[in-house]
Amino acid sequence: MCSGVAASALLLAHGPTLAQSTAATPAAASDDITLDTVTVAATLTEERAIDTLAAVSVLRPDDLQLIDPSRVQDVFAGMPGTNVIQNGNSTQASINIRGLQDFGRVAVFVDGARQNFTQLGHGTGAGSFFLEPGLLAGVDVVRGPVSNIYGSGAIGGVVTMRTKDADDIIRKGQTWGVESTGEFGSNGPMGYGALFGAARIGQNVDLFFGGTYRSQGDYKDGDGNIVPGTGYDTWTGTAKLTVRPADFHEVKFTALNYDATYTTYNAALVNNDIPASATQYGTTVLNQTATASWNYQNPDDNVFDWRSQVYWNRVKQSQMKVAGTSSSITGAIGDPRYFTIDTLGFDVNNTSRFAWNGIRNAITVGGDYFHDNVDNVDNYGFGDGYNPSGERGVGGAFVQWKANYSSWLEAIGAVRYDTYNLSGDGVSTDGDRFSPKLTVGVTPWQWITAYATYAEGYRAPAVTETLVNGAHPPNIPLVFCPDGSYGVFCFVPNPYLRPEVGKNKEVGLNLRFDDILTKGDKFRAKANVYRNDVDDFIELVGYDMTIYGTYANYQYQNIAKARLEGFEFEGNYDAGIWFAGFNATVSNGENVDNGQPLANVMPNNVAATLGARMLDNRMTMSVRWQWVAAKTAADLPTDSPYEPTPSFNLVSLYLGYQPSENLLATLSVENLLNEQYTQYQQFLPSAGLTVKGGLKLRFGADTIAAATPSPIFK
Repeated sequence: MCSGVAASALLLAHGPTLAQSTAATPAAASDDITLDTVTVAATLTEERAIDTLAAVSVLRPDDLQLIDPSRVQDVFAGMPGTNVIQNGNSTQASINIRGLQDFGRVAVFVDGARQNFTQLGHGTGAGSFFLEPGLLAGVDVVRGPVSNIYGSGAIGGVVTMRTKDADDIIRKGQTWGVESTGEFGSNGPMGYGALFGAARIGQNVDLFFGGTYRSQGDYKDGDGNIVPGTGYDTWTGTAKLTVRPADFHEVKFTALNYDATYTTYNAALVNNDIPASATQYGTTVLNQTATASWNYQNPDDNVFDWRSQVYWNRVKQSQMKVAGTSSSITGAIGDPRYFTIDTLGFDVNNTSRFAWNGIRNAITVGGDYFHDNVDNVDNYGFGDGYNPSGERGVGGAFVQWKANYSSWLEAIGAVRYDTYNLSGDGVSTDGDRFSPKLTVGVTPWQWITAYATYAEGYRAPAVTETLVNGAHPPNIPLVFCPDGSYGVFCFVPNPYLRPEVGKNKEVGLNLRFDDILTKGDKFRAKANVYRNDVDDFIELVGYDMTIYGTYANYQYQNIAKARLEGFEFEGNYDAGIWFAGFNATVSNGENVDNGQPLANVMPNNVAATLGARMLDNRMTMSVRWQWVAAKTAADLPTDSPYEPTPSFNLVSLYLGYQPSENLLATLSVENLLNEQYTQYQQFLPSAGLTVKGGLKLRFGADTIAAATPSPIFK
């Protein structure tokens, strides 16, 4: 999206959460009300999101303000083909893109650091992350395996998120700035506070630091019932140092700490309460990230345009059983367990540009690698049986060629080589593959671009999929397992598990219209149809029926092929004093082997936004509506782990008033109609009517820094 209000100033939210947001500053002229956001997510080369030959959605600070998110799930609500699974009793979030989720099928990056945490149990969590939405300054989503520049696993898509930095706090011409936010919500109740500070030392050093605190009490659903266990507390702290040691060079160091506490459980409510037999865990999550990057970008240098980064991410989830009956699966009250993953990685790439026979060329060459060290401990239950410890290293290299001829033809060709190795519990496996990509786009007229893509993606098996092992529940002598244990059934490891290969075919249209109804108005839209055939799709499979009518063994196995198909539309119109947007997603998927639906395909949905700007653009009002289709039993496989869900409608309001450039007052109403609903793949009802009010204050020094930057080192 684009930001018509500069990101370094205090913002009102001005645009719908679509592929291209449009906005206006209070002083903007009527013929200069829109900008198109630049993104590098699809090809690692800068281009307007509306021009990308891929299904790309972006959010920027003004768009995030309009959403006013309290949870990660709110950030992606209504975005085509993109859903976040986040139960009310946990801050853990998993992203589903086009029916693919878990175990890294969607690659998620925060400030360039890959998020690979897994904590599998009776529910989702096989690929999740923890993040405070108040830290976000930008989100880019690429749907489908069209972006094989991001490394192994992204057969569903890529999500990159950027947290706030000095440029988001310091206004142009100032040397330091402070931003303070306070918010209070009715349902829970909930409270949020944030304080960020930044300083610019000359033009060559930026300092940024700050933190947030959010407290949520148990909320009420649409029927007015308190949903127990939905309260939580989160603390975050962040610091960044940016140094420009020479012209066009930038070195950045980032540290991020996230701390959450809550009580979680994995059982459906009975009479609006947690069943007495349900196991509850007091949970503390610590998510720590450190990154260091060195980038060089000189518009006059056509040979070197590089980005490089190293990162470390640790997620440690500590749990103690606080309620429930004692068992060999969960232990006794007071028993602890721990789930930890350390991910260490790097990413480097360079783009060179040249012209030849009227063709403008950009060649990007890069490589990346990450190493997961999984260390899970449960000495009293089966937590580390679901989640075995082990190590995995995944790396690769790619070359991408992007060519433009005149203004009407663009082609992108790429090939990536991936390799991986995985070990643990006496099992070792590895593999490698080349994955190609080809995209051709044609722009016969300035207002329309049509493109077609064929792209392959490669996902190495995860530690859990390969190594999960042992009886469950243990010590119940119904079946005997290969490792000598016994229980109701057995998890069997699979060292011969083959990687998944996604083969995506996609056709899309990018539409751009200006001056349609009035001078300066703009319409932007992206539409596509796709089919992703995933070979060697990995699923948990039961086999060897017992005399009790149950399976004796469960093992992650490759099924021959999964097929996912769909249609996505994302568009908005902006005329300055009013704006509107519309999104739609239609999708389905099946196991080609047996014709059964795929359980992870999300319900069809439609979202719309209508808003207006008044009082010289100092006041913004908007209403958002989202309809989500039912997920019926006929839409699910016979062995689905999820329950059907009815359709629902959500209506939300937003009001922002900016009396000065340094003060913003907001009021938002979520679930205005107090709809009672439970989202698909979640077992707790979502929150009912919620009213939130907030104030954001920003101030800084007016001292003007040197107009011409001078490098620290000559």
